[in-house]
Amino acid sequence: MSYYIGVDVGTGSARASLVKQDGTTVASCTKDTLTFRDTEDHRIFEQSTNNIWEAISTCVKTCLAESKVPPSAVKGLGFDATCSLAVSDLQGEPITVTKGDSLGKPGARNVILWADHRAEKEADLINSTGSIVLDYVGGTMSLEMEIPKVLWLKNHMDPSLFSNCQFFDLPDFLTYRATADNTRSCCSVTCKCSFVPNSGWQPEFFKTIGLEQLIQNDYSQLGAADMNVLTAGMPVGHGLSKRAAEELGLLEGTPVGSGLIDAYAGWLGTVAASSKTREGKVTSELPGFEESGHRLAAVAGTSTCHIVQSPQDVFVDGVWGPYKDPVFRGWWMNEGGQSSTGQLIDFMLTTHAAYPKLVEAGKAQGKNIHVVLQDLLEELKAREKVDSLTELTKDLHLYPDLHGIVFNLAPWTYLTATGNRSPIADPRMRGSLVGITLDAGLHDLARKYNVTLEAIALQTRHIVDEMNRKGHKIDSIYMSGGQAKNIPMMQLFADTCGMPVVLPFDHAGAVVLGAAMLGRFASEAQGKKAMGEKEQGEALWKIMVEMTPPGTMIVPSASPKVKRLLEAKYKIFRESIDIQKRWRKEIEEACK
Repeated sequence: MSYYIGVDVGTGSARASLVKQDGTTVASCTKDTLTFRDTEDHRIFEQSTNNIWEAISTCVKTCLAESKVPPSAVKGLGFDATCSLAVSDLQGEPITVTKGDSLGKPGARNVILWADHRAEKEADLINSTGSIVLDYVGGTMSLEMEIPKVLWLKNHMDPSLFSNCQFFDLPDFLTYRATADNTRSCCSVTCKCSFVPNSGWQPEFFKTIGLEQLIQNDYSQLGAADMNVLTAGMPVGHGLSKRAAEELGLLEGTPVGSGLIDAYAGWLGTVAASSKTREGKVTSELPGFEESGHRLAAVAGTSTCHIVQSPQDVFVDGVWGPYKDPVFRGWWMNEGGQSSTGQLIDFMLTTHAAYPKLVEAGKAQGKNIHVVLQDLLEELKAREKVDSLTELTKDLHLYPDLHGIVFNLAPWTYLTATGNRSPIADPRMRGSLVGITLDAGLHDLARKYNVTLEAIALQTRHIVDEMNRKGHKIDSIYMSGGQAKNIPMMQLFADTCGMPVVLPFDHAGAVVLGAAMLGRFASEAQGKKAMGEKEQGEALWKIMVEMTPPGTMIVPSASPKVKRLLEAKYKIFRESIDIQKRWRKEIEEACK
């Protein structure tokens, strides 16, 4: 029997899963990773590829030991990771990214985490250029992307040390570490490194921002010269190097698939699912490849990423992309996002005066606090003799773009919300709540909890509406991440967006399953002659269909009255954006 290993490196941990050819998980292991902070600069978040690789090695060996699967049965390996910047020397050894005397010298702290905000000035410079690269990130480059961070390093590092550096998006570094081959993935360079579809690196852009050295070295520090990139799962080099194989407990030469950013691995691990109702009735046949263009993947945790594929390039204001070939050759992808979803729910609960009482009630009843809240809402609905929770909170209106940063909740935790990411891309947007009363009890907390879920659903509809208005044809939402466990919330999504929501078989396992799919594709493609675009796409889709367990479909079920209420709420939601912008302008005028 053949097995495949997926490795998922998140913000605070590394996870490995050993899966069968049909996608069944045989063993899984997770190990925390270290994040380094600067007590004098709250913007700094750094990690170590040595520490990450040690965690990966432990997880892979644990999976093999627990399953008793021999290394010879593992036929392929795939990686996904956060979009963090990893820096090494030209031999692959880590280079320090910490400011000060050690910057640019050998050292373990060689990763600038995605959440690191040191490159604010560099991002401002890039956004002032009007370069074509901005057209493919919704018009504005985030300081969390890789080129602002590379520019920060260039501006603060000794030039002779800077020229000795290689720069990787973290998924690409992991495949490099595994194979000793530094060929980059199309996903990483296109989505996070300003690699423009059909033309690649833009020399005038690099000259304008002061990174002309990258051009002079024929892009050897960034890779991907002459459009030399690999799409998802294509074999990297000759598979595992001898060194990496020994560290992972696998065989030298085991195929390694070109990697993906974690959210895109979540897309890979969800959108090919067939589905069934909550009663177990199968509602759809095995999907064809074209169906992928109608399925929006929503990877929902602290924040939410929305990813969709299309056969043509679709430009949507406030939505990153279109990115060409990040997963399938010849296909384009867009990435929207809500900066604060799970984080927003936590904030609304933990800052309420009745939160300690909620925690006590959960302990006394032996229930999760979200279940307690749902029980309270049902109690209120019966007491006030209303037909739905939407009617129960009809006079409460929350706009969800709360702005702020919360630090030091845990060594690896970083919670941030910077206005609106999608679809209006306005970092100045702020949250608002209309309809509050002088109630500070548990029932008030339950109402505000429900209206928070409602606001997240309304904003999801806003993103879907804008994507479809510009040319996408989304007709279903495929969820993964922690929020997929909240069934009432998922029903609210279906009713608000007017389309089915499909929940994964394993809400927490979709991303690492996507990484394992990359390993299987590499195994099946290794040694074969070059595949054409259509052949390659069909082969990867076949793997996705075979390895993705059926999801559970939640269909819209709102009554006519609830539909009218949600439509009215959506109109008010959209109006609140315009009102906030008008108020902001009036205040700015008054301050002159």
